[in-house]
Amino acid sequence: MDKTVAVFQKNKFQEIRIGIREFKGNDLIDIRTWTMTQGSEEMVPTAKGVTMNISLLVQLKKSLEEAEKILKENKML
Repeated sequence: MDKTVAVFQKNKFQEIRIGIREFKGNDLIDIRTWTMTQGSEEMVPTAKGVTMNISLLVQLKKSLEEAEKILKENKML
């Protein structure tokens, strides 16, 4: 499978893309910064990001929920 799940702006020239990918028989979650190439409107992936096995999704989700809870407790969200 090669599917982009979400795309959102990071800044004027970059966006974050979350996708599900397959590489060498492994199903992966990819969270990566994409940037606009100079002199073009085309977006290309950068080395800034993380790719992990889909089996880690539950741990990632729990970690993000804990981060959200802490940020809300500290009135940062």
